[in-house]
Amino acid sequence: MHSDRHDKIAEQVAHFAADFVRKEANTDPLITITRAEVSKDYKNGTVFFTTIPDEREQDAAVFLKRVGGDMRRYIMKHMRVKQIPYLEFSVDYGERHRQHIDELVRETGTKSAKEE
Repeated sequence: MHSDRHDKIAEQVAHFAADFVRKEANTDPLITITRAEVSKDYKNGTVFFTTIPDEREQDAAVFLKRVGGDMRRYIMKHMRVKQIPYLEFSVDYGERHRQHIDELVRETGTKSAKEE
């Protein structure tokens, strides 16, 4: 189980990663940072993302890997913690599946549990 501090660090990494992508990336594909996970020792982290269109995930992954060092320096500059994790990037398949299920629900016209 993670501490509140650990969760807050992961949340801030995701926030500043999203801010960096908003400033530095093209809008084709549109890259959305969905969340971040940070290891217990804060040395490594994974930033999860999705893209629009879905087919451009590989292009986004190449871009993120290429600018990963710059993103880490950007985060370092904006966060007030000693250890900034080294970043890896991964498609957020959980979010992608959730979006697909929402789309299917809309198509069938049934209400989701949230809407009831």
